[in-house]
Amino acid sequence: MVAQVESIGVENRIDEPRPRVLLRSSEFRRVREDDWRALEILIGKAEKRGIRSLSAEELQRLPLLYRSVVSSLSVARSIALDRNMLAYLENLSLRAFLVVYGPRTTLWQGMSRFFAHDFPAAVRGAWPHLLIAFLALMAGGLAGFLLTVGDEQWFSSLVPSGLAGDRGADSTREALLNREIFGPWEGAAHAFALFANTLFQHNTMVGILAFSLGLAAGIPTVLLMIHNGLIMGAFVGLHYNRGLTYEFIGWLSIHGVTEFTAILFCAAGGLLIADKILFPDRYSRVQSLAIHGRVAGRIALGAVFLFFVAAILEGGFRQLVSSTDLRYAIGWGIGLLWLLYFVRAGRRKES
Repeated sequence: MVAQVESIGVENRIDEPRPRVLLRSSEFRRVREDDWRALEILIGKAEKRGIRSLSAEELQRLPLLYRSVVSSLSVARSIALDRNMLAYLENLSLRAFLVVYGPRTTLWQGMSRFFAHDFPAAVRGAWPHLLIAFLALMAGGLAGFLLTVGDEQWFSSLVPSGLAGDRGADSTREALLNREIFGPWEGAAHAFALFANTLFQHNTMVGILAFSLGLAAGIPTVLLMIHNGLIMGAFVGLHYNRGLTYEFIGWLSIHGVTEFTAILFCAAGGLLIADKILFPDRYSRVQSLAIHGRVAGRIALGAVFLFFVAAILEGGFRQLVSSTDLRYAIGWGIGLLWLLYFVRAGRRKES
């Protein structure tokens, strides 16, 4: 009896009509294809001539057609239509998204805004962090100078061998003058293509390290600034003992003013991140990092440009210019231009 009931139930289930997908790919396309084509025409027009080329009526239709295509894509995925249609709808949706929600400025306009306003405004906003980085650099520089002047064996301890080269306690005044400060220029190809590129990569890596270490409460960033100051102070102390302070600082100034400014900017960006993580104010730490991380990122991005300028000055012009007075004029003249730029640029837009 039970077996009969079960068999009847199975037969009834078998006899039940199976649900059929009435919506086929061709029918799905036929109903919605007009909207797809209309959106494709608007997107093509906007991509070729810009969003401003669209009329007021077309601008009103654009978001409506975009939502219609996104809805079609959602349905197509749920009923597993053919792959070609899915690929077409995904591509059309992505293009429409970039037109509807993408940036309204060109690359040139974005760069102009960045250098005319965003970068200098971000630097001005981070002046307390910039001051901390500067004091740490100067403290390290003073310590390195005093240690090396008192005992030149400290030079080899403070300066990595890759930076020291053949300079050290055994270096003579003549060797430092002829091989370093007034060494021969090795030509444009070596100066600009090889040496400047190497300097740019090295300095940028130091700057990125100073910036990224801000995530560790900023302490490693401060220590890195002290370390760079120790190296700089050791070099100055070595030349001071040989009566070459004026010549060495002039040799360093032609590129060092821009280079150390960039390093300080990266450190200030890292300290800004550390500050907003430790003291998020009314935001959560994640929200504070998201808000102020963009400002710190602008500082670091602009510092990369300064590293590029410093590499060109150091690799291409430092040895080409053989006058110490002219080196001072170039280095500190560019420094004055940087100062005016960061103090004045973008002020009108802020007000």
